[in-house]
Amino acid sequence: MQNVAVKKDDVAQTPLVEVQDLTVHFDGGRAGFWGQTKLVVHAVDKVSFNIFPGETLGLVGESGSGKSTTGRAILKRVPIAGGRIAFKGQDITHIPEDGLRPLRRHMQLVFQDPYASLNPRMRIVDIVAEPLVVHGVVRSTRDAVDHVAELLQRVGLPPDAGSRYPHAFSGGQRQRVGIARALALNPEFIIADEPVSALDVSIRAQVVNLMQDLQNQFGLTYLFIAHDLAVVRHISHRIAIMYAGKIVEIANRDAIYEAPVHPYTEALLSAVPVPDPHIQKQRQRITYAGDAPNPLEPPAGCRFQSRCPLVTSDCRHKEPPLSKRRDDHLAACWHK
Repeated sequence: MQNVAVKKDDVAQTPLVEVQDLTVHFDGGRAGFWGQTKLVVHAVDKVSFNIFPGETLGLVGESGSGKSTTGRAILKRVPIAGGRIAFKGQDITHIPEDGLRPLRRHMQLVFQDPYASLNPRMRIVDIVAEPLVVHGVVRSTRDAVDHVAELLQRVGLPPDAGSRYPHAFSGGQRQRVGIARALALNPEFIIADEPVSALDVSIRAQVVNLMQDLQNQFGLTYLFIAHDLAVVRHISHRIAIMYAGKIVEIANRDAIYEAPVHPYTEALLSAVPVPDPHIQKQRQRITYAGDAPNPLEPPAGCRFQSRCPLVTSDCRHKEPPLSKRRDDHLAACWHK
C-alpha cells in the first residue's frame, strides 16, 4: 500500500497516525447441523492510511462499510485481527492495558449520538471534568470548575451551563458538550464518529465550523467519519472512500470531488444534492444494481464486483491493489 505523503503547505510531513493493513474480525456465530462451522465477520480488511498533524482525513462510506470499526480499532476499543497501528511513531498495536490510559489522553472520541453519549444523571460540569478526574489531572470536579467553564465557553456554551443537566440542552448543544469533554485532556488526535449525523441540517454547519475553529486554535488532528459527502468536503483535507471493509480510493479533497476514479466513488458523488435546482435537474444520478458482498463470505476479487458495470474476469478473481493513479491519488480498480 502506498501512503499519500504530500500535504497542504500548513500540514507537517511526518504522520501522527499510521495504519497499515488493519484487519478486524468479529465472531459471526456458528453454522452447520451441529454448529461445527465457526463464522467470521470480515468488518475491516487490510486497511492502510496515514494521518498527518493538523490534518483532517474524512472517512466516507455507506452503513456497514467498516468506518466506525476502523476508528474504534485505532483507539483500541475493538480487538485487532491483524495489521499495525502507530501513534507518533510508537507501535501501539499490541500495547498492554496499563499503557492504554496514558495513550488515551492524547487520543479522544466524539460520539455520534449526543443524546446517548451523555449521562443524564450527571451535571455538565461533572461530565466534562470526568476525564480530568479519571486521569488524575485533578482530584475532584471542584478543582476543575474553572477549566470546565473555559472549555464550555470555547465550544459556544455559557459558563453557567455546567450547573445544568443534559436534558436542558438541544442536540447541537449536547454535541458541543461532547466536544468539550473530548478537549478536556488537551488531546492531539480526535476521532469524530459521524458527529453531525444525528443533528438538524441547520445545526450541522455550526458544529462543523466549530470543529474547524478548534483545529486551528489547538492544532488538532481529526479522523472525521461520515456518510454525508457535502459535510466531509467542507472539513477534510483528504478523503478516503470505504466499501465493504476496504478502502477503494483516497486522495486530496478536490481530486476526489473533481476527478473520482473508482466507480463506487462516482456513484456516491452523484447522490450529493446540489443547492441550485436547475443544475440538480440536469445531473445524472449513477445507480448500480446488485447487492453488497456478504461480510461472512467476502468475494475473492474486488469487493465491488457484484455492482460494478465494468466487472471482468480479473475483477472476480484478483483483488485490485490500492495503487497510484495521479499525484497523491490512490484507487483500487483494474479498469479505471
